Order: sequence, then C-alpha cells, then structure tokens
Amino acid sequence: MKTFKKDKLTVNIYESRPDMGCAAAKDISERIAALLSEKDEINMIFAAAPSQNEVLSSLVADKSIEWGRINAFHMDEYIGLSKDAPQRFGNFLGDHIFDLVGFKSVNYIKSENSIEEECERYSKLLRDNPISIVVMGIGENGHIAFNDPPVADFNDKALVKPVKLDDICRNQQVNDGCFAKLEEVPEYALTLTVPMLTSAPYLFCIVPAPTKAWAVKETLTGSIDEHCPASVLRTHENATLYLDKDSAGLIGDMA
Repeated sequence: MKTFKKDKLTVNIYESRPDMGCAAAKDISERIAALLSEKDEINMIFAAAPSQNEVLSSLVADKSIEWGRINAFHMDEYIGLSKDAPQRFGNFLGDHIFDLVGFKSVNYIKSENSIEEECERYSKLLRDNPISIVVMGIGENGHIAFNDPPVADFNDKALVKPVKLDDICRNQQVNDGCFAKLEEVPEYALTLTVPMLTSAPYLFCIVPAPTKAWAVKETLTGSIDEHCPASVLRTHENATLYLDKDSAGLIGDMA
C-alpha cells in the first residue's frame, strides 16, 4: 500500500480491488466501534454502485460490527423506475448490505412519491438523525452521489434535491452494466447534496477501476470546485480515499 496526503485528504493506493475493499471495510469497522463506544447508536450513508461491491461484501462479512445500533441511509435514487427495478439504488443496497445484516433501521429514498414531499421527508430524517459516517464513491465525471458538475453546488442550501443527470453520468450506468443502453437510463434522480454529504465527520471514499482514473486525477490535482465535485474531499478533516492501481493510474508518483 502507498499512502499520502493531498491537502486534508488521506489517499491510500492498493495493489488490487479486493485489497482496497478489505482495507476500507477494516477502517470503517474500526471507526464504527470507536463511535459506538461513545454513543448508543450512529447513522450511516451508503453509496450504491458496482464500485462498492468489495467494501460492502467485506463489511457484511465482519461479524464484529454491531449493526443493530446503526441506522442506514442511502444517498441517491433514480426518478421514474418501478419500485422493483433492480437498477434502483435502494434495491442494490438491499441486495448487497441492507437485507443481509440487522440494521436498527433502513431509511430508503422513495422517489416514487411526490418529489417535493419526498425531498422534505428525507431532509427531515437527515436533520433528525445526524450522520456520522458516509461510505461513498466517485463517478466518472467526478460526481459524488448524483451531484454532477452541471448541478453540483458546494454551498447548496438543500439537503436533498432533484437533479438532471449529465450524459457522462448516464453513460457510466451503461459502462457499469446496470443498463443495456443509454436510452434506458433515467434522466432525473434525487440526490443528497454536497454539503449534506460532507457534513458527516467521517468520509470513506472507495474508487476502483481504470474508468475512474480521470476523475481521481482531477479530484487530487485539479482546482477545488464544482468542475469535479469530488475535489471537495480535499477540504474535509477526516476523509480517506481508497484506490486500486487502475484508478490511480493517472496521478503519477504523488505518494
């Protein structure tokens, strides 16, 4: 493993995706234990994407985690897909972690509801249950959650908002094998905003694969602004970025 700091962000690079996922899960598990030694329960947000497979499977396998003291949330959801569509992020998380361990509660974004009412409902849940840990990724266009460059706002007043997805983001869903073609990918979604995500005291960002190499490079070497929303991680006091050799392929010898 190589490790270094870029501004406030800790960056760890591993030889393989499995190594990356195991290491991230170990760090997350240790942080959960530390927080639960101080309080009765904590709240966590999870990203839904194939890039998270290794860390989620490692978390599920960790029998030391007291899931019954954790309330789970997720960070974004498509608008317009049926409730049972496998591409829905809530269903992905159900399959990969939410239905596999005994959380105290699981709080889904219900994008089939009135958009305005759902934004209000989920925002209230987040305000009432301050988040301790976010387990997240970075998109091919540098997005975090569905805060694509055209709609990301580091000073957003909202906690949850509807957004139009850009073409790079929608193509990523095809590249990831979630949809057969671009036309099937919804154009709109609900997302937690950048300030909502970064309000959590601990961020664990897991980013494998060569398709993420450009986004990783911009995150670490570009300007800190909405052209690459993930660049905001460099301003966070307790954020860690986990990479494999492929996703770190364009950053040179920063370590």
